[in-house]
Amino acid sequence: MSGRKQFDVDTALEAVMVTFWRLGYADTSLDVIGRATGLGRGSLYGTFGGKDVLFRLALARYARTWGDQYDRALAGHPDDAVAAVRAYFEVIVDRLTDPTVPDGCLVAQSASQSASLSPESAAAVRDLLDRQCERIRAALEPSGLPSDVLHDLALFVCATNQSLTVLSRAGFSEPELRSVARTATTAVSNALAEGLSGVGEPARR
Repeated sequence: MSGRKQFDVDTALEAVMVTFWRLGYADTSLDVIGRATGLGRGSLYGTFGGKDVLFRLALARYARTWGDQYDRALAGHPDDAVAAVRAYFEVIVDRLTDPTVPDGCLVAQSASQSASLSPESAAAVRDLLDRQCERIRAALEPSGLPSDVLHDLALFVCATNQSLTVLSRAGFSEPELRSVARTATTAVSNALAEGLSGVGEPARR
């Protein structure tokens, strides 16, 4: 019928997300997106807008898909921050070693190409990284550590996540990735224990 879309928007956006994830922003042109979705430029522009808008839609879809899984992992251990971090890393490594999805992480890959992004898209990538840190910090807050310590630990866990995605894309094995995750979890456990033992103590001079 005239005026009605002859394709499934959700399926098209999934293909767009996977294309940006596989190739990165710089190497994903509208022609490449067209081949991935089977849509012409007119349909892409008419439904979604240009490449930059499509990229942000892909980022949002990626964040919803994996952010929900991160949230469930972190929220599953409300009284045990170390277990929450361990579960978070398990979701990450499971995703990185899943042969049905592209290697690496769309957010990490996009952050490395920030110079190629528009200010709006670069801000969207930074916002997703900030949200990662915030969700990790929220899982660590029940430990009762000072705000600055919580910030540093959350940033460390977020940085380890991004490092794992780079290692995965470079071909490091699943056992190696899980070893990094275990080491990072141990570091968080030690930091929490040390921080809690020092809470209330006078500052050393």
